[in-house]
Order: sequence, then C-alpha cells, then structure tokens
Amino acid sequence: MLSEAPEGWKIVKIPEVLFFQEGPGVRKWQFHDSGVKLLNVGNINGGRINLSSTKIHLSEEEAYGKYGHFLIDDGDLLIACSGIVVDNFHNKIAFISKTDLPLCLNTSTMRFKALDEGIINLNFFKYFLQTNHFTKQLRKLITGSAQLNFGPSHIKKIDVFLPPLEEQKKIAAILDAVDALRQKDAQLIAKYNALSQSLFLDMFGDPVTNQYGFTKGTIRDLLSSAKYGTSAKAQDGGKYPYLRMNNITYEGEMDFTSLKYINLEEKDKPKYLVRKGDVLFNRTNSKELVGKTGLFNKNEEMAIAGYLIRLRTNNLANPYFVWAYLNSKHGKIVLRHMCKSIVGMANINAQELQNIKILQPPITLQNQFAERIQHIEAQKQQAQAALQKSDDLFNSLLQRAFKGELTA
Repeated sequence: MLSEAPEGWKIVKIPEVLFFQEGPGVRKWQFHDSGVKLLNVGNINGGRINLSSTKIHLSEEEAYGKYGHFLIDDGDLLIACSGIVVDNFHNKIAFISKTDLPLCLNTSTMRFKALDEGIINLNFFKYFLQTNHFTKQLRKLITGSAQLNFGPSHIKKIDVFLPPLEEQKKIAAILDAVDALRQKDAQLIAKYNALSQSLFLDMFGDPVTNQYGFTKGTIRDLLSSAKYGTSAKAQDGGKYPYLRMNNITYEGEMDFTSLKYINLEEKDKPKYLVRKGDVLFNRTNSKELVGKTGLFNKNEEMAIAGYLIRLRTNNLANPYFVWAYLNSKHGKIVLRHMCKSIVGMANINAQELQNIKILQPPITLQNQFAERIQHIEAQKQQAQAALQKSDDLFNSLLQRAFKGELTA
C-alpha cells in the first residue's frame, strides 16, 4: 500500500519480519479470582501496562496448559486492538515489564516479537504503529468504522517502511527522548489530579464515615435546576458550539478540541445554553464512562446535547464541591453501582442523579475549597500547555522520521 519508501529503505509486510498473535476468546465461566492474570484492553494505558485493577485470572492449569502458547514473554510489544481511537492509539501500545509476568493474552490484545533482531528493532516498530503510514493502511482495510477494531487478518496486510537496522535504532532513540519529555508532562498533570483528590478528602473527609459531622442530604438539595440538553442534530454553520459526551473526560476535564455547532430558537436558549459555573453530567455512555462530570468555566455561550444534564447549584453549594464529589473515588463508585444498562449503554437519569446522597458542608468551607482548586487548575493548565508542545514536537519528529527526514 505504501508506494514509495525513503531512499535506502525497504518496504516489507509485517509477517516477513515480526511474529504477531492475538489473545484467545476466554469465556466468563473460565475466570478465577487467582491464578495467572489475563491482559485486557483497559490494562494498556498511557503507553504502560497497569494491572493494579485486574481481577480476572485463568487457573494455572489452563494458563500453563491449554493457553500456554498465549503466555506473554519478557520484551513482548503489546497493543490493544479493539475500540481504538486513532488520535490516542499511542496510549494503547506498551512493552511488557518482567514484574508483570506471568500474564496471558486475552481477546482484543495482541503481541509482537521480532523474527530476527538483526533485521528489525521492536522499539522502532512501536513508533511505526503511531504513524499515519500505519493508521491510513488500517483505515482502508477496516471500512465503515469510527473506531479501529482489527486483528491478525488486517495486520498481515500492512506494509512497513524499514531502514537499515542502525538507522532504526537511532530513530527510536531520538523518539524515546522526546516521548520521555511528554511522559514527564503527563505525569505532572496526573500529580495535580491526585492533589485535587487529596484536597477534597482533607477538607471534607471520607463521605462514608463523615468524620467532620456535616449535614447529610441529596444532590437535589444543592441545586436550583437540573436540565437535559437538546436532542437536535448538529448543523453546518451553527451559531453555538455544541457540547456532547466526548467533550467531558473521565477525569472531569472539559475538552473543547472537537466541537460541532448548532442553532437554537430564542425560546430554547434558557433550556439548552450553559453558563460559567454549570456542572455538566454525562448521563448515557458505556458503563465505564457514564457519569463523567465536567465544570463549565468559560464566559462563552455553548449548547448541550441530550446525553448531558446541566446542573445549577443554589446558595447552599459551590459548583466546585458538587463537581469534585462526583469525580471523587467515592462518587465514581456510587455512580458505577447505580447505572443501568440499556441496549449496551448505561444510563443515570436526572431524578436518580439528584437522589444521590451527599454531604452538605458549610458554604464558606466549600468556597475555600473552590479557591484552592482553581489555583491547582491554573497550574495544571500550564502543564497541559507544556504537554501540548511536547506532543506537537513528538508528532512532528515522528512523521519526519518515517519520511526519512530525521537524522542523528
């Protein structure tokens, strides 16, 4: 599919230089609470393997017997191959660490090994998987899908640009250095998120034990209104940015990078436009993502879609407190346990949301919390700007590298 390689580079099919294998379709009745862990798509995040929340195991008998050829080896390159969003695919690629073993592949996860380390460097191939060269080919092989779901039948048709081995190693080393920079920025943002969680617990305590003896009530007690968004479709040339469920991250951030637009009649503006300080709740999504909650903090008119609920607080609550509670570990556990599935999607309606039990600390304490959170958020925005720059630098070098333009 790649018509012209840079000078001195070869074009090869992946099976010519790499062994690759997708995990087996293990059934639920085979799951155990102990034994050998099964790798899942959700365990590959941020370019790392994280098995801390994994509870699914195979029995040792099956893992080392029937599924022995799916056991992952030290040095394997692992990827998720289901539900992949192209812009974030780099987060779903990682090398295994020896400390994570033993570990077994599962369905929708795949591993790669070099057939001959004298021909291809696996770290170089990791970066190839993040290029437009790879994703463009994959998109052509997988038609009619907004997300990438692929398997060995697709991988075997992919072409790779392959320079001499020493050049592969040099390219991988340069990209490693820039990738380390953006990983450092991402880790700083994660620390700010952890600081916000810690501040909530320091000031309000554990919502379960209520150690400070605050008044108890429901979210309804803290609201002046809870309104659904509009079900109208986005329109070309619309006047108002149209916030949808993808505009709220799991961590509770507002993400304005991908916006559609909509027009509203005058009578509908009070119902569907948001204002600074509104809390936005994602009522319908997958079970893992339903309940995403953002805080709208712009002096700009935007509309909300029907999958969102707009919450406006009354004089008993600061919106930062409600937002922080719904994004706290306790809040997310509550939301996960109460959501119900409807045709593959999970849902929490406005009445159920308002009935959630919540502490009601004094408004003065909530306001102090909001001031501190805004300071943390300001610092985090600087870190996010730095991450954007390091991301841009990495992506520029990545694309240049696979055009043969990047030299040591």
